[in-house]
Amino acid sequence: MQFQYLYETTGLTGVVLSVVWYILILAAGWKMYEKANEPGWKSIIPIYNTYTCYKFTWDTKIFWIYILCTALGEVLPSLLGSLVSLAATVLIIVQLYKLSKAFGHGVGFTVGLFFLRPNFLLILGFGGSVYLGKQD
Repeated sequence: MQFQYLYETTGLTGVVLSVVWYILILAAGWKMYEKANEPGWKSIIPIYNTYTCYKFTWDTKIFWIYILCTALGEVLPSLLGSLVSLAATVLIIVQLYKLSKAFGHGVGFTVGLFFLRPNFLLILGFGGSVYLGKQD
């Protein structure tokens, strides 16, 4: 009975906090894209935001390879599909590293982006990070 009361009283608060958190993340992405000299609205369109992020951190050809790996990882049989999905994960990690380097951060920031992406997007968007351009 106590748990039901707790759920009923915190339900609306949880929803409100989730919406506020989501808006904060959207705003941070918008600011990050503006720092990278891209229009902020590109950060709120699914798939296109990832394409644009690849554009200002790496190469759009790699984005299409990533999409192909993701799609094939879902359709191919077990072991082969798992290996292709692993390749897509590696591409994500490299892209996050390139994003970190483009804003003047290193490997530690990449780890943060991988495991706590929303928090580190807040740092990129609202913090003192400056876009340095694509890093090789």
